[in-house]
Amino acid sequence: MLIVLVIIAIGLSPAVISVLLGKYSRQQVQQSLHLAADYAANERLRRRPERSSVRVSARSHHPDEHYVDGMGFVIGDITCQLNARSPFIRCAPNPLGPCEGCREYEEKEY
Repeated sequence: MLIVLVIIAIGLSPAVISVLLGKYSRQQVQQSLHLAADYAANERLRRRPERSSVRVSARSHHPDEHYVDGMGFVIGDITCQLNARSPFIRCAPNPLGPCEGCREYEEKEY
């Protein structure tokens, strides 16, 4: 009977180890994603120009921000296939920009 329990324990040990390692790696990835998102948000806030006492418009625009019908405000080169079409991030390869001279540029095919 003891031999049967040892064989079952040996058989289940790889699955248990795999589950534990999966949970650990998932926690590491989540922590890395949170740190990257915090860094990107702080970098964007740091780059934002100081607001003057005179307000020209109700919404301050990023210099690389464009309005596109149907999408709203978009940062970066809208002709690039990798553009995120978002007012918060340009693209995955170069999220903080600039788009000029980016080696990952892929022209969008129409």
